[in-house]
Amino acid sequence: MKIQEAVSLQTLTTMRLGGAAHLTADITTKEDIPRFYEFAKQHSLPTYILGGGSNVLAHDEGFNGIVGKMMITRVELLEETDSFFSLRVGGGEVWDELCAFTTAKGSSSIAAMSAIPGTVGAAPVQNIGAYGQEAADVITKVHAYDSQRGEFVTLSAQQCGFSYRHSIFRGEASGRYCIYAVTMQFSKRPPQPPYYAALQTYLDEHAIEQPTPLQIREAVTAIRAQKLPDPALQPNTGSFFKNAIVDTETFTRLQQDIESVPHYPMPDGRIKVPSGWLIQQTGLKGELLHGMRVNPANALVLINESASSYSDLAAARQYIIDAVHKKFGITIEQEPLEIGPAA
Repeated sequence: MKIQEAVSLQTLTTMRLGGAAHLTADITTKEDIPRFYEFAKQHSLPTYILGGGSNVLAHDEGFNGIVGKMMITRVELLEETDSFFSLRVGGGEVWDELCAFTTAKGSSSIAAMSAIPGTVGAAPVQNIGAYGQEAADVITKVHAYDSQRGEFVTLSAQQCGFSYRHSIFRGEASGRYCIYAVTMQFSKRPPQPPYYAALQTYLDEHAIEQPTPLQIREAVTAIRAQKLPDPALQPNTGSFFKNAIVDTETFTRLQQDIESVPHYPMPDGRIKVPSGWLIQQTGLKGELLHGMRVNPANALVLINESASSYSDLAAARQYIIDAVHKKFGITIEQEPLEIGPAA
């Protein structure tokens, strides 16, 4: 287990902000995990497990503990039939590479989540999703180390408490588990409509009536390339705000003001309204706020053009939240997690 001192969190997170981590450790094997926590315990250090850093914001003060970089990689085929296959995937595997692998095997189960940055181990934490699919649709088990009990555990999907962009791993059990592998089941059923509007538009424009899993992946990848800047070139965390989930009363009020409100019904009866659309209606799309650019192609994304501190980001975030609330009475929420001195 390689340990380094004073590593800048700007190099480990895609927003490119923040101070240094006191220590970092490369977790490359399952056996490294208890060693990591024992080392932290011996030196009285707080811990933080980090994947690709594409959904994490770092504070200027840095992190006065030890950051474990999840780097365990492996894709294991557990079972395969004519209708499905199951994989156990290492937490350090790149999510988009998994999308490519499963699509090549004839599954469209996560094809619409192609090109989402980050690692497989991070996927259950916020229950990542896009274009009507989410990680909870395929996850059957999460394999983790329970730092409270000091033992390896396997959690069922139900135990993970999945909901929209949420799980116990970013809720009541935040910081407790180190996810080192995820078991998922993928259907071989052909892609099924209805599709999200942007995806359907792409398929129509390319005269694709019965898309294959590969065509869904190619479509989503192309759409995301147009709307979402490459974090390697323009620092960002992808979707910065969660889409708003509102009750029917709030949605009816919205429609009275603006009839053509884009929306998607949720299983619990509530309605999802794209936060990017809400931000766009405030006139902030394309604006530069405290060094953070509201992406001209997709207002859901904030790009770090010239912000030099977390406080710059925080000021831009609050300005946007206040503008949306003033116009619609809806409070939108940040999607990325945070790592700070007391994280």
